[in-house]
Amino acid sequence: MTRPRTDLFDDGGDTGRLMAELDWADTPLGAVSSWPQSLRSAVRVVLSSRYPMLLLWGDRLSQLYNDAYSALIGDKHPAALGDDVRVTLAEGWDVLAPLIQQAMATGVASWVPALRLLLERAGYREEAYFSVSHAPARDDDGRTVGVLTVCSEVTEQVVGERRLRLLRDLSLGGDGRTVDVDATCARLVDAIGGHPLDVPFAAIYLRDGAVLRRTACTGGDPGHHTVAGTLPDVVDVADPSPAARAWGLPDAAQGRPVDVRGVADRLPLPAGPWGDPTRTALALPLPSAAEDQPLGVLLAGVSPNRGLDDAYRSFYQLLTQQVSMAVRNAKEYEQERRRAETLAELDRVKTTFFTNVSHEFRTPLTLMLGPLADALADTAAPLAPPQRERVETAWRNATRLLTLVNSLLTFSSLEAGRAHSDAREVDLPALTAELASVFRAAVERAGLALEVDCPPLPRPVTLDPVNWERIVTNLLSNALKYTFIGRIRIAVDADHDEVRLTVADTGIGISEADLPKLFERFHRVQGGRSRSHEGTGIGLALVHELARLEGGEVRVSSQVGAGTTFTVALPWSSARRALATGPAPNGRGDVARAAVSEAVGWLTDPAGGVAEPAAAPGPAADELAGARILVADDNSDMRAYLSRLLAGQGWRVRSVTDGRQALEAIHQEPPDLVLTDVMMPVLDGFDLVRRLRADPATRALPVLVLSARAGEEASVVGLSLGADDYLVKPFAAAELIARIRTAIRRARTDPAGDDATAPTGDDASARAGDDATAPTPDGSPSAVDAPGSARPGGVVAVAPAPPAAESTGNAPAARSAAEPADAEPAGGAEPAGGAEPAGGDSANREPTGAAPAGAAAVGAADDGLGDTLAAEWTYPSVPTSAAAMRQDVRLALDEADVHPDVLEDLLLAASEAMNNAVEHAQRPSRPEVRVRLQVGDDRVRISVRDFGTWRDRRPAMDRGRGALLMNAYGDVRLVSTGEGTTVTIERRLTEPA
Repeated sequence: MTRPRTDLFDDGGDTGRLMAELDWADTPLGAVSSWPQSLRSAVRVVLSSRYPMLLLWGDRLSQLYNDAYSALIGDKHPAALGDDVRVTLAEGWDVLAPLIQQAMATGVASWVPALRLLLERAGYREEAYFSVSHAPARDDDGRTVGVLTVCSEVTEQVVGERRLRLLRDLSLGGDGRTVDVDATCARLVDAIGGHPLDVPFAAIYLRDGAVLRRTACTGGDPGHHTVAGTLPDVVDVADPSPAARAWGLPDAAQGRPVDVRGVADRLPLPAGPWGDPTRTALALPLPSAAEDQPLGVLLAGVSPNRGLDDAYRSFYQLLTQQVSMAVRNAKEYEQERRRAETLAELDRVKTTFFTNVSHEFRTPLTLMLGPLADALADTAAPLAPPQRERVETAWRNATRLLTLVNSLLTFSSLEAGRAHSDAREVDLPALTAELASVFRAAVERAGLALEVDCPPLPRPVTLDPVNWERIVTNLLSNALKYTFIGRIRIAVDADHDEVRLTVADTGIGISEADLPKLFERFHRVQGGRSRSHEGTGIGLALVHELARLEGGEVRVSSQVGAGTTFTVALPWSSARRALATGPAPNGRGDVARAAVSEAVGWLTDPAGGVAEPAAAPGPAADELAGARILVADDNSDMRAYLSRLLAGQGWRVRSVTDGRQALEAIHQEPPDLVLTDVMMPVLDGFDLVRRLRADPATRALPVLVLSARAGEEASVVGLSLGADDYLVKPFAAAELIARIRTAIRRARTDPAGDDATAPTGDDASARAGDDATAPTPDGSPSAVDAPGSARPGGVVAVAPAPPAAESTGNAPAARSAAEPADAEPAGGAEPAGGAEPAGGDSANREPTGAAPAGAAAVGAADDGLGDTLAAEWTYPSVPTSAAAMRQDVRLALDEADVHPDVLEDLLLAASEAMNNAVEHAQRPSRPEVRVRLQVGDDRVRISVRDFGTWRDRRPAMDRGRGALLMNAYGDVRLVSTGEGTTVTIERRLTEPA
């Protein structure tokens, strides 16, 4: 049969061609030629539109549509042409039927946005959304015989917005507080559980070592535990069994996403809008900072009514990132919280320790201060002037120690929250003026003016007078410390709101950068000029805390070079508190007087002083008598003590208060030795050493650093800068004097490493003899220079050693009287480094050439080192030998023109080797240490040998990082035998260590 053709479908595109080829006579609509004009017109409108349109006509609701609509029904096209819509869209008819019936029955059009429909257009039951309009379609007589449907699919828009809401809920969920990891995971799965259309179920697994532990999960009916009962609680990442890998968790834990199929067989979980079983899940790695080590795994179900396309996978990637970020933040919060708890516990323990120690200090301080005060006040048996001076020094410093202990105890009580205010009604202006008067003498002695402006207040103030005394004392003491010209002003005033204490000065001022940290404990302004470098760094922090304890606050304003103003403000409401019961504490003004006593020490002898030598005990002819010692220390009592001690040795002592004054004194009258503190105002001890070593005129000047800064780091800094020795306070007077004697003798033996100035053999012998009998302050021989020691009298052995093949027999030789002529090596042991034993013919040979007399003969080494320089020294096995060794090696290498950086590195490494030899040699056959120095064309070697068996270091002897220091500055080898241990440090001269 030939189908009739008509031009009705010519403009309908692909769908129009299909409609033209369709035998409409076999449909309820009949042949096209029988169609009424109204139907033809409606079909032309539908086919000519680019918008999806569907025309339903007749009682059978036959379908006529365009190309745009055919794309919406997918696989149902073209079979739907002419067919009943109730058959084509049977799965969604329950939703469409009311809308179509309403349009046909009422003749009124409708509009429904985002209408959800179930479609089976792609091989599965799909969740789709359309915005739909249904309008009545009328025939030629005006009767409603059909429906014209105009629609557009908005599935991607609706689903996309829904997924964005889930991601937003994940980021904004919670109550605003960061909680632990478990609570965070629970919150995350709760948010995910509120969007079951996109994520039917989910579980978060976090890595715990080699396993994954399920932290939280969601999905299914809340009344049933289907998900929790089916998913594993713990999975071993390394378990190869099918059960462990059924959900893809081990692979995901290694960073590989897994599509999990057949979920419905293991987890019968209805999902989606119509309760279809979940068939697929995704196991996704939770990214962490380490790409190869995921934080955990997110196991999430896939909706059975949405295709797992690129958009769906991208959503899961975003979901994974959100979950990972939240879990990482929670982990970091937990770690930070644990750190904060640890620090809080350490702070609590430290505060408790400070409190206990402070209490324990008070008993011995009481037993010190009491007898000292009794001795000073005893008129029946008065002290002789020298003894009174010593006792007064002890009493002043014991009082200062008590003040520090009290401040520490008060501060620790404030930190622990145990401090309280013992409020009393006081006349605040009178109390403040009285405290200020205690400082007047010290302020005027400093050349400053003290202005006190404390007029009466309209009513009394209630506060703790002890706390107020500490506040006023700390502020005035601080002003005096940092003010050098001008005035200090203290005032009390009030208005309707508050009472104010103001302490203003014309001092150095404080930079804006330091103001925010000014009241932090232990904070000190760096580089500022002050009268003294002493202090704990808690004074202003104590003022701040005490002001808060009294209900007030502290404010500060400052300008560098102009001065600083501190204001303590107390609201009247805080100044009218209930009064404390019981008697008022005694000791009013004690804190202020103790502070003034300390401040007076800053002002004593500002330009330095000179202590003339006294008659020293011991031999009448001391070659060091009249030696000039320069003492630099900012503590007046320490300067006075050192001056008395050293002048008692027959030395002339000059004392200064800081490094700058020390430099000026050295240039005016060069001393034989500088004894300097480290922490001093203006110029500290380390800077002083640095400048002395940088100046050729003072490079060889002996410097002994004396400091309260204990620890290896401080000593390493001082020694690396070129100091000859480092002694930590408190020290023994005998040890200090012994070290000073050793340093001066060494410097006098060879003050600049110049052969022309080297002593003759007789002089060297005489000095060696003096060294052996030099007395200590108590009259006993010095431990450093004890009789019978192998100390070589400070002679540096520096001699060029020609190659053996060219030796003519008259090459310059360097010999040393390191041992007595009749000395034999103990046990027949050979001397270190192959040097000939002392006592042979060579020991008595006259020196030739430029070699200093009395040095040990050293030839060129077999390996070629020593072609430029070879030298050897022997030292007593005592701690002070390290300083002597450094001086010898420095002078030798200076003459060899070794680079200063290489020299300092070698001195540090050799010092550690020497200290190890002294500390570790057990039962030595000889109480000595031998040091051998060899320099070739491009290499230097220092060998340090002891004569004992090796022993492990006791904790009390531990110096810390000695081996690390030696290895940092050269190649180190250690050879230990039954006769002793030799440490060899080798370094190229042309390469940095």
